[in-house]
Amino acid sequence: MRGIITDCANCLNTNCFIKKHLHLEKMQDFVLEKTNYTCKKGQQFMIEGAPMQGLYFINKGKVKVLKTGIYGKEQIVRLSSDGDTIGFRGFGTSNRYLIAASAIEDTVLCNFSNDIMHAILKSIPEFTYDMMLFYAEELNKSENRVKKIAQMNVRERVIDILLYLLKKFGHTNNLLNINLSRKEIADFAGTTDEQVTRILSSLKKEGVIKIVNKKIGLLQVDKLNAEIIEHK
Repeated sequence: MRGIITDCANCLNTNCFIKKHLHLEKMQDFVLEKTNYTCKKGQQFMIEGAPMQGLYFINKGKVKVLKTGIYGKEQIVRLSSDGDTIGFRGFGTSNRYLIAASAIEDTVLCNFSNDIMHAILKSIPEFTYDMMLFYAEELNKSENRVKKIAQMNVRERVIDILLYLLKKFGHTNNLLNINLSRKEIADFAGTTDEQVTRILSSLKKEGVIKIVNKKIGLLQVDKLNAEIIEHK
């Protein structure tokens, strides 16, 4: 990864946890100690089980968060974009990253080291309280997703992911603003590349999606939502 410099004061990511607390007086000193990196497409910047090197905040780009499953198979547990926090699950507990993360596209990262994060938590009560609420919300999301996925068949899981991608990344000209390989969709849905390919082909024939140069567009979002409505 290559180091660069970004300015938190001029950051446009209003959903970034650091940006939300930039108005607090003591935060001004801490943000000057952060480190920035650029991460090329496909480059891994966090290794599952490795010692923690602090928390990462995405300045610009897209990242897939991975967990090793049975027989060493990778499972995508989350997709993250501008302003999202990466690596928080292992912070303050195991002191090791519980997940891996790699860039889906060229990505700019902000890193706050373990020492900086501990200093912020010990000296800024409002930040600490809000981080506790953040952890609680993320845990709730994770539990709800596990419950939902367990009750879905493979087709429903793929549809759910397509709708998630639309909500998370939006679309341009009816094409999703993220280009995942069939393998990546399969790793997210907990299935195989072949099953994903068959399901996408079926959805295309039904006229609810389109595929242009391997990019996916959702043509009939209402129909897709209707198919998984009982799981929401």
